[in-house]
Amino acid sequence: MLTYILLALAILIVALLLIAASKPDTVQYERSITINASPSAIMLHIVDFHKWTAWSPWEKLDPDMKREFNGAASGIGAKYFWSGTGRAGEGSMEILEASEGGIHIDLRFVKPFKNVCDTWFRFEPQGSGTRVTWTMTGPNLFMGKVMSLFMNMDKMIGKDFESGLAGLKTVTGKGSA
Repeated sequence: MLTYILLALAILIVALLLIAASKPDTVQYERSITINASPSAIMLHIVDFHKWTAWSPWEKLDPDMKREFNGAASGIGAKYFWSGTGRAGEGSMEILEASEGGIHIDLRFVKPFKNVCDTWFRFEPQGSGTRVTWTMTGPNLFMGKVMSLFMNMDKMIGKDFESGLAGLKTVTGKGSA
């Protein structure tokens, strides 16, 4: 009887690993919001990593998180390193491009898993305001593929993006367009 249970368990584990292996090799998470402000007014809160504490959902995860800022004070070349003991993990960001069309950020995670993601905040005129779209694209590592079997990663990360965009809208002091 124990042999059959172990065999069934082994088959189940192999099946889950095969299903995980068949998941896409790249993931993309994206959310948008319309803010009644110009791209330049919104950009001020993104290109200066010091200002992220006011709106980023991840800044609140670990009150003891260590932060380090290097490179330019803001805009292209601005760098931000963080290290937390809890859910915040460890990683870095660097602004690669910044214009009224969008901001491109190189996002590198160190902990809990190493990964490199391409992140964009794109700005598009929308009525009297700006449609801000936050996108993160990166490799879907095997651990991420396994995790996606048990949780909806788009919903989990998307919720953080929605919270961050709502915070960004709040710090601009503007309502919806």
